Amino acid sequence: MNDLEFKHKILDTKSASFCAAKWYNATIWLGSGQTTSCHHPPAHAIDVEEIKTRPSAIHNTVEKKIDRLNMQLGNRPKGCEYCWKIEDIDRNNISDRVYKSKIYPIEALNEAYQQPHQADVNLRTLEIAFDRTCQFACSYCNPAFSSTWVKDIRSNGPYERLVSDGRGHFTHAHDRAQLYRFGETNPYVEAFFKWWETDLHQTLQELRITGGEPLMSGETWKLIDWFQNNRGKSTTRLAINSNLGPGVDVDRLLDATQDISLDLYTSMESIGQQAEYIRDGLDYSGWVMNMIKLMDSQRLRGLHVMCTINALCLDTLPDLLTVFMRWKHEYGQDFPNFTLNILRFPSFQSALVLPDAMRTHHKQQLQSWLDTWTRDPMLQEHERNHVQRLIDYLDVVKTPHSDAFEMPKLHNDFKQFYQQYDQRRDKNFTETFSNLAQWYDTI
Repeated sequence: MNDLEFKHKILDTKSASFCAAKWYNATIWLGSGQTTSCHHPPAHAIDVEEIKTRPSAIHNTVEKKIDRLNMQLGNRPKGCEYCWKIEDIDRNNISDRVYKSKIYPIEALNEAYQQPHQADVNLRTLEIAFDRTCQFACSYCNPAFSSTWVKDIRSNGPYERLVSDGRGHFTHAHDRAQLYRFGETNPYVEAFFKWWETDLHQTLQELRITGGEPLMSGETWKLIDWFQNNRGKSTTRLAINSNLGPGVDVDRLLDATQDISLDLYTSMESIGQQAEYIRDGLDYSGWVMNMIKLMDSQRLRGLHVMCTINALCLDTLPDLLTVFMRWKHEYGQDFPNFTLNILRFPSFQSALVLPDAMRTHHKQQLQSWLDTWTRDPMLQEHERNHVQRLIDYLDVVKTPHSDAFEMPKLHNDFKQFYQQYDQRRDKNFTETFSNLAQWYDTI
């Protein structure tokens, strides 16, 4: 059953807004005590008192249960707007609620839809962050997810003269995002390990550790040790998000996971100097070498690249996708596979801030790439769909999200942010993005 058939026959027959992620998937930030059902809805707080007696409440929050009820009734939870915007393009576009549901058995989808929305549910896929330790400070990230971003704000002060919805990302150190240091008693970490030890390790299909950079976190290695010391006790697949940047010891990871089925997820959306500008702290050639080392090892179950689609990456995105296709032909269809995840926050970094002529140019470049590769057997269905929906997004969608500020304010923040970013990070926007230089200078 292809993705569109799955949407029509399995999801929409339950309700027009049903998504299994509300029941079976979560991202949980244990450093801040927050959770969400996937990357798109805003995070919300976990009740610290509730998890003392009911550890699974780090996932089964009141807010998620209300969203579950709305989905059972066919209503659209506002936090899931990313998927509604994709689906409303009206070109049979496949939103992420399809991908987030298709990974589970149909029986599990039926059970989720039919059970009372107040019921506590054991997760099947979980992405978890222990802390925000990270050696990168990517332009579209912020101090809530990167300790290096924290250093920027504390050393240089807040970014100034930002007026749109993205200003809060860059005006303070987000101390609420890291309430506890490694070694301190963290009730959210305690609740996770209690739930994990009792029954979560028996029901979870995949546990993905993220950050920050998780391979720089002591709690990550503690969990890897658990897998090594409890072989056969759990069938949970382990996955790790890593930027594969300087300071990441790929050899140590391969040595420590010899007997573990491991997926590795990394991020990249452009190449060379432009990639290093967007993802400050990156050594692009070093990232390529680490990718090749992982693929040469033949030890991974899968290698995944998450591309965060923003205003600056479109120039070289087709070149990066071509690199992926060449690797696939050498190493196999899943080495790597990729997703194109469209950035909405901060909205002044969205691809939609670009002038219409530039968006049309990038749409045409992507269409040309897709025409070249669409029949290649190494290109997977979801990858083809992701490229097509980005083409449609650039063509049809006009605002990053419903609460985005009007375009003049987004353009103001684009210019103000990157001027300050250049000064703080010793970078040069117009030299790096020569195709944007003339437009940038006129803002």
